[in-house]
Amino acid sequence: MRRWFQAVSVAPLVVLAACSGQAASDNHSSNETQKTSITQTSKQESLNNKKFVKVQTVTFKDDGIIPNNPYFQVLIYPGAFKGRTGQIVKTFEKNNWGNNWVDGVFSYHHFHSTSHEVLGVISGHATLRLGGQKGSDFKVSAGDVVVLPAGTGHKRLSSSSDFSIAGGYPNGQDYDIQTKETKALKDTISHVGKPKQDPVYGNQGPLLNIWKNR
Repeated sequence: MRRWFQAVSVAPLVVLAACSGQAASDNHSSNETQKTSITQTSKQESLNNKKFVKVQTVTFKDDGIIPNNPYFQVLIYPGAFKGRTGQIVKTFEKNNWGNNWVDGVFSYHHFHSTSHEVLGVISGHATLRLGGQKGSDFKVSAGDVVVLPAGTGHKRLSSSSDFSIAGGYPNGQDYDIQTKETKALKDTISHVGKPKQDPVYGNQGPLLNIWKNR
């Protein structure tokens, strides 16, 4: 499976976890059965002459077990910290995505109802499934960043022995760990709003353009 942008076959459908302890579109694909849509930017985004890595957005629908998020997309920043993974945690903290940890990703489907989450790969590589059992698989490696809206399912399918990832949450928000949706959890997710800063780029990042205020 190629890094980030190669679709992975999840039989019989063709489609493109956390935690431890306005993008333009050239290519768009959707899978109606899995209710997943994937959009990839065509070039680097720029705002006020500041260059950002190419951002990929992915949308997952509620599958009855994993709620995912009805308002915000998963954001993927491939190579955002390429060659400087030692700056990941400090950057998250600087941009007010705190309550940080460094560890791995659980090997079972889970989600957080109380907070969005950012994941930055410090070392190694892994294959993650996002969106629940009927979601999509993504290969991540050192320097890559994934932003998961509250409610987004994620799990680790496989990883290298040196795989290490950092996590963070807007305003240092506490987070829960859930494995099955309920009406109450979905209501909680619906009240988690748009962060004020992008975890990678701060107050001029792609997240601020892609995620819309509700």
